[in-house]
Amino acid sequence: MESVALSCRPEIGKKVEHIRKPDWLKIKLNTNENYTDLKKLMREKNLHTVCEEARCPNIHECWGERRTATFMILGAVCTRACRFCAVKTGLPNELDLAEPERVADSVALMNLKHVVVTAVARDDLKDGGSEVFAETIRAIRRKNPFTTIEVLPSDMGGDYDNLQRLMDAKPDILNHNIETVRRLTPRVRARAKYDRSLELLLRAKEMYPEIPTKSSLMLGLGETMEEIIETMDDLRAHHVDIMTIGQYLQPTKKHLKVQKYYTPQEFGELREIAMTKGFSHCEAGPLVRSSYHADEQVNAAAKEKQRIGDELLKSAVKS
Repeated sequence: MESVALSCRPEIGKKVEHIRKPDWLKIKLNTNENYTDLKKLMREKNLHTVCEEARCPNIHECWGERRTATFMILGAVCTRACRFCAVKTGLPNELDLAEPERVADSVALMNLKHVVVTAVARDDLKDGGSEVFAETIRAIRRKNPFTTIEVLPSDMGGDYDNLQRLMDAKPDILNHNIETVRRLTPRVRARAKYDRSLELLLRAKEMYPEIPTKSSLMLGLGETMEEIIETMDDLRAHHVDIMTIGQYLQPTKKHLKVQKYYTPQEFGELREIAMTKGFSHCEAGPLVRSSYHADEQVNAAAKEKQRIGDELLKSAVKS
């Protein structure tokens, strides 16, 4: 594994020639009835999805074949300008307090068994958008009691009262992305801090030990194998249960260039390493994104949640 993955990678920030996208990253377009129906629904409900805003390469599979979507709340304008992300940056609009109900209605219309709710970073808000996040969870629960809910918030500026507000709404999975290795974080993630992301994941687990936590790592920005392994170890040291690993793809010429395309074999080997580290589930592949196949990951998360619940019950009985 190491002899494959430790190939020379140029440092981030240095001039890199354009690398041709390999065949395994070719995307199958699927604009069938499912795809057009979901697109129409999102426009009718005035909702945003990270699938569209972040130009996710899996939108045709998820919308056209799996009929799943990741809702993006708190508007479509982010207060941060991360150099890997295609979401618009600027001054956000006023909060739409009716948004949680529209999301919940859409989940019902789509008959989703599992829903992912993410958001732009809202550093302009004192609560970081946590109240709208919490109300969205509650609204989905009221109208879709059998739907499992995964949330993917920003670091909320490290304000753990805001995290507590979100966690008290009891999502089924708390997802927060580490995105890249420690060394590259200042260059890749605007205003974010590697250790603050780790701390948020740990705090979430301490607040509700039975709720699985999840994080994602994108590759191809100049990281080394040692740094990938270090990131896995850091996530496990902060009790993260689920990990996803995918290939970074440059969304526009203004964003960071891809410095390496990893092969499907390399991703398979990284998945095996992650599982030996103790993650309950790891999804790894060139087109894997944080919420890719999240409907399948929730099954692994449910088993882990049940295991932790049983352990807590046993401890309570003994004491």
